[in-house]
Amino acid sequence: MATSVRRTTVTLPTAPVGPDNPLPALRPLDEVHRVDDRVRATLPSDMARQVAHAPLRSVLPVRLRDGYGRDRAPATLDAIVLENDRLRATVLPGLGGRVHSLIHKATGDSADTELLYRNPVLQPADFALNGAWFSGGIEWNIGATGHTTLSCAPLHAARVPAPDAADGGAMVRLWEWERLRDLPFQVDLWLPADSAFLYVGVRIRNPHHLPAPVYWWSNIAVPEDEHTRVLAPADDAWHFGYARSLSRVPVPEWDGADRTYPLRGAYPADYFYEVPDGARRWIASLDAGGSGLVQTSTDLLRGRKLFVWGAGPGGRRWQQWLTEPGTGGYAEIQAGLARTQLEHIPLEAGEEFAWLEAYGPLTADPAAVHGTDWATARRETETRLEAALPRAAVDAAYAAWRRYADAEPAEQLATGSGWGALEAERGGFQLPGTPFDPGTLGEEQEPWRRLLRTGALPDWEPGPSQADPGASLVAPVWRDLLEAAPSTAGAEYHLGVAQWHAGDRAQAERSWERSLRCAETPWALRCLAVADTASGHPARAADRLLRAVQLLLASGTVPPPEADPVLEADPVLEAAGAGQGPGVGAGTGQRAEAAGAPTAVSLAAPPVAAAADPVALEAAEAALGREAIVALLAADRADDARAVLDALRPAIRARGRFRLLRAQVLLAQGDALAARAVFDEGFEVCDLREGDEALSDTWYAIVERLVTGTDEPLTEEARARARTEHPLPGRYEFRMRPT
Repeated sequence: MATSVRRTTVTLPTAPVGPDNPLPALRPLDEVHRVDDRVRATLPSDMARQVAHAPLRSVLPVRLRDGYGRDRAPATLDAIVLENDRLRATVLPGLGGRVHSLIHKATGDSADTELLYRNPVLQPADFALNGAWFSGGIEWNIGATGHTTLSCAPLHAARVPAPDAADGGAMVRLWEWERLRDLPFQVDLWLPADSAFLYVGVRIRNPHHLPAPVYWWSNIAVPEDEHTRVLAPADDAWHFGYARSLSRVPVPEWDGADRTYPLRGAYPADYFYEVPDGARRWIASLDAGGSGLVQTSTDLLRGRKLFVWGAGPGGRRWQQWLTEPGTGGYAEIQAGLARTQLEHIPLEAGEEFAWLEAYGPLTADPAAVHGTDWATARRETETRLEAALPRAAVDAAYAAWRRYADAEPAEQLATGSGWGALEAERGGFQLPGTPFDPGTLGEEQEPWRRLLRTGALPDWEPGPSQADPGASLVAPVWRDLLEAAPSTAGAEYHLGVAQWHAGDRAQAERSWERSLRCAETPWALRCLAVADTASGHPARAADRLLRAVQLLLASGTVPPPEADPVLEADPVLEAAGAGQGPGVGAGTGQRAEAAGAPTAVSLAAPPVAAAADPVALEAAEAALGREAIVALLAADRADDARAVLDALRPAIRARGRFRLLRAQVLLAQGDALAARAVFDEGFEVCDLREGDEALSDTWYAIVERLVTGTDEPLTEEARARARTEHPLPGRYEFRMRPT
């Protein structure tokens, strides 16, 4: 049959991604894939140079996505299917262009075979650079080290002519504007008639006048059991453990185990294979019978990687967390532009990176694949690959695809964001094959389009700005426009965000202070609190965040708490709230000590009529409340932290993240027994970050205090006793490294 391309839907139990976090991501990334200068000094010079090249400071201008939960219900998702007689690929354009399924179709009496790990649910978790991510399928990771910020975002999609267009062939093109590096990219999926391999042509363009750092890794989730073996053309690999070390190790045997079997290790780990120059680029995951998926590419995509969760309790718990009970496990085989995912590669101005990948079924002799001779296992796999898809055929397919890479879309299949259209208008970029239609511009882009056209950024409107300050843009060209724009609360706020991102912290603070002089808002106060924390002023940061929460709670109708929380008197905050004196509202943030008896200050300020979106208002309340509680605990103000927690609406307090904060507050107040009770009742932190050990750290801090008592010093003997008598419950075990 000729290849068909059609739109359809897929229904999955889904936990909605939820609203974005309205607070700009000013803090440094907590991405776990980092190494320090000591480790970098041990690496080959070219690798060390690329590891140090343009590391990401934050995910600005992208917003954090942490508004999801774990309540799943059936949801209908838009999908695109490419199909011929031998393969059927299902793509989710609204979720980063994820290839959700790749089925090798039955022949004769055999059954259809799913080549990928296909997650039966869509459960976001905090793995992407900006938060929400889900496991399964093939994902296209671009931007910077980690899972792309587009993991749960829509891409543009269209039908375009394929190299076999004369025979009715068509490709599916996915494209977007990657905002971390300001680069347009495209992914062309092409399934020739009668082909057992899905071709994927990828192009990243730099339309700017300066070089840009580039990151790309295609990430393939494959089924995993005790017989799964991953093979690649390498005798060495760079091992990255979650203790942030990178070292060269032999393949396949290392540290007493054959690491090409994903379950023969206890902890999550990355193995970046050292593929020799000139060798064919490929990686395969094969089962006990020698069958599975193989991925290969043209030579530009040089890197190959295996990620394993390991067989230990932390890795198994994460696997359970990402899907539903009864689902088998998975490993990841990956392909990238560099040898490791810690590296970024410069792309010169006006240039592009382009390559072709191929995905398909492979069967090899299981005795050779699973034999003890690694060279024989590799040779057998590569020989079978060459028979199924010669290296020369991949190069020829790449050359054929390149002639169609600029082909204009024939039929729009899905729509992405409006950010590409905004950047195309600003830069006057001509990008054949990937049109960014002005019709995609929306509410998020409109203030910036007006700045571009008029030189003035519209000031905040009273209603919407109470719940969301709007997305910021931070590229140098936008910063220049903001610096020339009329001074308003909104313009100065966004200018400060752009200056902070550029590393000009002093100017950023001045801009936020000017924003406060225009209008006292939670947004500028929060930004100044981040600056205070970074400069070593935790008390001042806590004051500002406390005031920000007061302003937000007063900005809309908030369900009242069970009882009005009362804080110690704070003359500075009271003055700021009344518009008197410099106070926190004017940017000084100097905390004053109250003399005599404290005066009651309620966080549950009387609500006022507001036009703010209630969903956005709840997202803002959760984001600001969380940061305020953490800052108050850091400033040794546990009672004030509890008052903020109690002032939040019940739906927020019931979230697992805030149950964890409740336990931490109770512990800080000296009530370890009540803190332990929170854990005993049970909760789930939906947005627990990959590598985050807050659950285990808090648990052990609680039980250590229970063992030693409130006033007794903590000794190593007491610490060991606490761990023996109070082991961490399995539901809270998410540790990804040896302890």
